[in-house]
Amino acid sequence: QVQLAESGGGLVQAGGSLTLSCAASGRTFDNYHMGWFRQAPGKERELVAKIGRRGITYYADSVKGRFTISRDNAKNTVYLQMSSLKVEDTAVYYCAVELIAGRGYDSWGQGTQVTVSL
Repeated sequence: QVQLAESGGGLVQAGGSLTLSCAASGRTFDNYHMGWFRQAPGKERELVAKIGRRGITYYADSVKGRFTISRDNAKNTVYLQMSSLKVEDTAVYYCAVELIAGRGYDSWGQGTQVTVSL
């Protein structure tokens, strides 16, 4: 099973920026499809962004143009750069790995809290 560990969450003012990191175990990280999800209090978990093993990306409409997902295969790490943050971006952010595209996410990190204040 792939182990994931997120970091980089914190408190930031609206309009600010934050970068999340997710380090993955395993020797075949470059074959993993990676995703960032978030869950706000009282809401369902939602997909924020994902990046395939070939680098193709997808973004939820709510973050398009503000968030950037990227990966560094040499470091077994996926990043989520967040800018122009809004109060509604406040949530626990999780990274997840999908070993086979379309089959669903197999492993999840423990989550990191992002809080955006006015």
